[in-house]
Amino acid sequence: QVQLVESGGGLVQAGGSLRLSCAASGRTFSSYTMAWFRQAPGKEREFVTVISWSGSSTIYADSVKGRFTISRDTAKNTVYLQMNSLKPEDTAVYHCAADLSRLLTRTPELYEYWGQGTQVTVSS
Repeated sequence: QVQLVESGGGLVQAGGSLRLSCAASGRTFSSYTMAWFRQAPGKEREFVTVISWSGSSTIYADSVKGRFTISRDTAKNTVYLQMNSLKPEDTAVYHCAADLSRLLTRTPELYEYWGQGTQVTVSS
């Protein structure tokens, strides 16, 4: 069982930055593939980025490539999402997700554990 708790969301102006954190419980954090998804009002949940269990592989959605960076700190059982050059269209609730499979997948249904989300609002 893994519990995920996101933090770091807030209100920021376009062009600004935020860093989201996702703290995971459990001793097997290093075994989990970790991902970030986001969901805007009235829209489906959207893949943002994923990082492998080892931290050596990452995948980004085209919409955030070059602006967002995912990383993980095994000692702190935490995964981060550094978001730079934020745009109003980045406004959404951001969720982290975890799964024991070694697949770097964009499909939310394949992730077993989810956090409650943190709101990110980017003003123009």
